[in-house]
Amino acid sequence: MSAVEDRLSELGLTVPEVVPPVAAYVPVLREGDLVFTSGQLPMVDGSLAATGKVGAQVDAETAKSLAETCALNAIAAIKSEVGDLDTVSRVVKVVGFVASDPGFTGQPGVINGASELLVKAFGDKGIHARSAVGVSALPLDAPVEVEVIVSVAR
Repeated sequence: MSAVEDRLSELGLTVPEVVPPVAAYVPVLREGDLVFTSGQLPMVDGSLAATGKVGAQVDAETAKSLAETCALNAIAAIKSEVGDLDTVSRVVKVVGFVASDPGFTGQPGVINGASELLVKAFGDKGIHARSAVGVSALPLDAPVEVEVIVSVAR
């Protein structure tokens, strides 16, 4: 087990199986030293953990937890490509999308769920650039979606 997985285990988390794509794409792709995940939804055991708009059907704290689930699914996708998560030299960029009720403006706090998990898992290598974007809808009526770019050691 990698040090990253050990840190996740200390948090009571395990790296899940890779979530299969819901359309015509791959979950992860490597180009040179960079690994790109497709957008990861808050899937748990093959089903969305919640649906709806944040600020309406889903509260901000629940959405933050769902963003953490998205990040864990991204870690699974990265592991499927690189094998050993300890080869990740830097989490470069996180992009988070929040399906938002029109009056909801707390997207950064929601995506903190993903960002905080990545720092806990990867330590200082998990500190990253980020965007948190509010959108009107996401696939399958998911409240959040997160994509991650990491660099890996050769």
